[in-house]
Amino acid sequence: MTDQAAALWQELEGLSRPTLAELFAAPDRLDAFCTTLDLPGGAIRFDWSKTHLSAEVTSVLARLATAMNLAGKRQALIDGDKINNTEGRAAEHTAERGVGNPASVVEAEALHARMKGLVDAIHEGLLGDVKSLIHIGIGGSALGPALAIDALARDEAKVAVHVVSNIDGCALEAAMKACDPATTMIAVASKTFTTTETMTNAASAIEWLEQGGVADPYGRVVALTAAPDKAVEWGVDETRVLPFSESVGGRYSLWSSIGFPVALALGSDAFAEFLDGAAAIDRHFIEAQLEANAVVRAAFADLYYTQVRGCQTRAVFAYDERLALLPDYLQQLEMESNGKRVTADGAPLTRPSAPITWGGVGTDAQHAVFQLLHQGTHLIPVDFLAVKIPGHDLDPVHHQILLSNCFAQGAALMAGKSSEDGARAYPGDRPSATILCDDLNPATLGALIAFHEHRTFVSAMLLGINPFDQFGVELGKAIAKQIDAGGGDGFDPSTEALLKAAGIA
Repeated sequence: MTDQAAALWQELEGLSRPTLAELFAAPDRLDAFCTTLDLPGGAIRFDWSKTHLSAEVTSVLARLATAMNLAGKRQALIDGDKINNTEGRAAEHTAERGVGNPASVVEAEALHARMKGLVDAIHEGLLGDVKSLIHIGIGGSALGPALAIDALARDEAKVAVHVVSNIDGCALEAAMKACDPATTMIAVASKTFTTTETMTNAASAIEWLEQGGVADPYGRVVALTAAPDKAVEWGVDETRVLPFSESVGGRYSLWSSIGFPVALALGSDAFAEFLDGAAAIDRHFIEAQLEANAVVRAAFADLYYTQVRGCQTRAVFAYDERLALLPDYLQQLEMESNGKRVTADGAPLTRPSAPITWGGVGTDAQHAVFQLLHQGTHLIPVDFLAVKIPGHDLDPVHHQILLSNCFAQGAALMAGKSSEDGARAYPGDRPSATILCDDLNPATLGALIAFHEHRTFVSAMLLGINPFDQFGVELGKAIAKQIDAGGGDGFDPSTEALLKAAGIA
């Protein structure tokens, strides 16, 4: 980090800290920190006015963005430069949405066309009667498809999709019990086609198909991978291999062939709408000035609370049952991307990195964790997400109560309530942001995910870290393989005792 950047962080820490009530004394507060974007799936309102962002804070952060060359790094991302310097590759997930290096966009379109051909063939019955898909992956290969399918395919799935990630056999067994081998296909999603959990589950799924009387079980498998040769070597017919680019990282891969189960459940047209919604956010992120850029504003708030106010966590609450898996998805996106201890050039990171992302679903969470948010000793920024149009046909009172609770929580966190009885006093001045969507559809979900991807990217660039590697996940995996290979000696006494107690060493 440059001396100039360090000085700007110090300047930011020295700014005055008006309360939210004091900030709202300015008549243009809402206009300055609330943006509504007209997007392919309908408008989305991004309201960051109930955060402690101010003109002074954003001015310093804007200068920091200049000092850290955010504009140049954003362009490098879009151009397909090798911005993932530790692994020597680009990060071209935006090209999957049609925004990026022209050659990469053309390649992505060709691979999407290949996927569309297979999806349409299945829907037309050319591969037999397919009623179910067991999608096997882990991390980004599972979290994204699970989120999209749960959000969008609850009532209208063309093919029932069961996402399995856990190596715990209970997960795969539950999916298999819900399916008939005669009408089920298997998707194996692994960038390298070597992931232990995924390949172990895939082998068990093949065995299940065989025991279920399927004559050619490998013929029922679709491989989603950046290593097509390994998939063919494993036994998948090359016509059922859907590749994606090596420059697309796992947690950014939903836009590629990893989205196959989404397209199979919703249809190819819906998947195209999903990409269009994300591309609209790409364009906003690239084109909008800093003061009107919803993505940059969100990242500025994240950085302010983590770096200046000492907040170690950020909470996300979706006031829509269809977005129940969004906090889980954002945990990986943000914590695996920005949970680093060194900068992109390998120097020690001298500032806090990513906060811990956690959350849940409203109104359930109100009766579980909001006590701490309102009256606990931790300052925790909160994001609320809500949708104007309900996802059900029940009495509208359900949705009215849901939205009323969502907006009331933000108001209560900010306003607080005084009382002579300390147990009944609410300090208030607690920040929240609200994202309000007109509707929840493929384009809207695509826009929401892309918004958070770029938000994570901006935070990384201002901290000087590389958000596209994830070496921190490797050590535990390596030790697990050592144990599986019989190398259970030489650990600490606790680990050795656990291995012995469990009967695996």
